[in-house]
Amino acid sequence: MLRTEERQRLARERREEREKQHAAKETQILEKERKAKLQYEKQLEERQRKLKEMKQKEEQRRAAVEEKRKQKIEEEKERYEAVLHRTLERSQRLETRQKRWSWGGSVTPDPEGKAASKRSPSTANLKQAEAAVSKCLSSSAALPNASDRTRRSQLSPLDSSVISRLLAPTQASLARSKSAATLSAD
Repeated sequence: MLRTEERQRLARERREEREKQHAAKETQILEKERKAKLQYEKQLEERQRKLKEMKQKEEQRRAAVEEKRKQKIEEEKERYEAVLHRTLERSQRLETRQKRWSWGGSVTPDPEGKAASKRSPSTANLKQAEAAVSKCLSSSAALPNASDRTRRSQLSPLDSSVISRLLAPTQASLARSKSAATLSAD
């Protein structure tokens, strides 16, 4: 009987020992699971934080690119307006030069204080020039093989000078061509 009690006591102790070991293993497993869960949550938070930072950086980069684009557009607009302004100034200067050097004559007042005639002698003789040109054209129709010199020799000296002046390029037309070339180059 003593031996049976001894055996039961040893069996009980072994059972208790196994239960303790089992409980310890279970505690370890639960602890590992808890740590793994904490680690996963920490990694998830870190990933979300990084994604948020990346989104912010991307938004900042986009905003910077958009700002740069707006600046570039503004600079191009200002450059275009400056070119337009310079072109307008140039054309106004050319117009004033053309008015100054045109056949319209001087616009300055005469010494007596009266306004000077805007017509130069050549414009006053415009009708004569038209008549001479039409005469020259009609004579060229009659004489198709006649040269320019022959036709001009048939005209009066005044008509001849008016026609040669009409045929020669004016300073204004030369300035206009130069301005057009400059504008097309711009």
